[in-house]
Amino acid sequence: MEENKNFRHLVRIVNTDLDGNKPIYHALRSIKGIGFIFANAICSVSGIDRYKKAGNLSEEEVKKFDDIIKNTKKYGFPSWLLNRRRDPEDNSDKHLLTGELDFAKDNDIKMMKKMRSYRGMRHAYGLPVRGQQTKSHFRKNKGKVMGVKRNPQAKAGKT
Repeated sequence: MEENKNFRHLVRIVNTDLDGNKPIYHALRSIKGIGFIFANAICSVSGIDRYKKAGNLSEEEVKKFDDIIKNTKKYGFPSWLLNRRRDPEDNSDKHLLTGELDFAKDNDIKMMKKMRSYRGMRHAYGLPVRGQQTKSHFRKNKGKVMGVKRNPQAKAGKT
């Protein structure tokens, strides 16, 4: 098999180093905020074969991927494919990546806590937010297993 002379083992797209030995659709998934479906959509929009190794991409192709990922609106991605629909601040559809995604998530949780919504209070108390049961799970307190908390008076009455 013939090795490309311009092969790069690390390709930098959206401030993330991608493995050059992987196919581009698989390598894109290592960027936080890009999943399987979005990576395939990026490859379709760019017109580049998704099975092409990331290390064999030319500089123009890397710049094209970078532009597509940063400007999703310009390339006509449907809103259901984006990870931040109807943003509370400006009511627009966005696709957030890497640090922006973490920052937005933290701000959303802080906002829920501040307005004291049910979900915000569950976050504040360290309880499950999405309706999971708490009788047998979620007894960990910052890495330490707690077990059942019993009433000290009930314990004294037993003996």
